[in-house]
Amino acid sequence: MNIGIGLPSAIPGIPGRLIVEWAMAAEQAGFSTLGTIDRVVYGNLEPLPVLAAAAAVTERIGLTTAVLIGPYRGNGALLAKQLSTVDSLSDGRLNVGIAVGPREDDYEATSSSFRERGRTFDRQLAELRAVWSGQPRGHAGPIGPPTRAGGPPLLIGGNAAATFRRVAEFGSGWIFGGGGPEAFAVGAAQALNAWREAGREGKPRLVVNAYASVGDNAEDHARQYLGGYYRFLGDYAEQIVSATLTSRPAIVDAIAGYAGAGCDELILFPCNPDPAQVALITDIVM
Repeated sequence: MNIGIGLPSAIPGIPGRLIVEWAMAAEQAGFSTLGTIDRVVYGNLEPLPVLAAAAAVTERIGLTTAVLIGPYRGNGALLAKQLSTVDSLSDGRLNVGIAVGPREDDYEATSSSFRERGRTFDRQLAELRAVWSGQPRGHAGPIGPPTRAGGPPLLIGGNAAATFRRVAEFGSGWIFGGGGPEAFAVGAAQALNAWREAGREGKPRLVVNAYASVGDNAEDHARQYLGGYYRFLGDYAEQIVSATLTSRPAIVDAIAGYAGAGCDELILFPCNPDPAQVALITDIVM
C-alpha cells in the first residue's frame, strides 16, 4: 500500500509559501502523492491552483484532489480543461478524486442547486469523459488532447449507492473519506461488486483519506482545525476529531488495518501546517 500526505491548504490562515515547502519536503521524503481538500465557504486555498504550484516544484510525487467537489464547478468542459492543464503541468501526475459534497452553503455561494447535485454530477462526469476522449465541441473541434489518453484517472468519492454506480460507469476507482478500516472494507466490497457487475476488467483503485497530527500538542491541533472545519456536522464533528491519528501506534495500526482491507493508497492529511510535520510523519510511515 502506498502512503501519501495531504497539503495543509485547507488549514485557514497559512502563508502560500508553505505549500511549496511542504510539497518539496514530501517528495524528498518519498510519499506517493500530495492531496488537497475542497471547500468554498471556508478559509482554505483553492485546490487546483495549489496543485499547480506543487507540480511546479516537484518531479515525481503524485497529485490528488481528495476530493474535489464537482457539481458546483459548473460546466464539465471547462472543468475538464482545468484538470487537463494541471495534469499537463505535472507531466501526467494528477489523480482526480471527485464527489458531490455535503455542504449546502458551498452550493448557495456558487449559485448551484444542492438538490440537483447528483444529476448535475452525472452530467459532469459524462462530459469529462467525452472531452477527454476527443469528442468535438463547437466549430474548432476537440478541446485539446489530454496529457494521457482518456484524461486523468477519476476516483469517485462517497458512500451512497449512486457512488458505486458512478465508480463502475465513469471511474478508475473509489476514494473513502474516513471512518476506519472496517467501514472502508464495507465500501470497498461495494465498489468491487459494482465493478464486476458492470463487466469492467481488473479492479478499481481504492484510496483512503485519514487525518494525522503528531508531535507536541497533536490533539489540540486536531481539535482546533477539524472542530472548525466540520462544525456544520454538529455533534459528529467530535467523532472526527477523536478519530484523528495522533500517535505512532495509532498511525501504524491504521496502516496495517487499511492495507489488510485492500487499500491501494492511504493519504494522511495534516492538522498542523508546520512543515516539520512531514518529517515527523515520515519517521513513522517510511
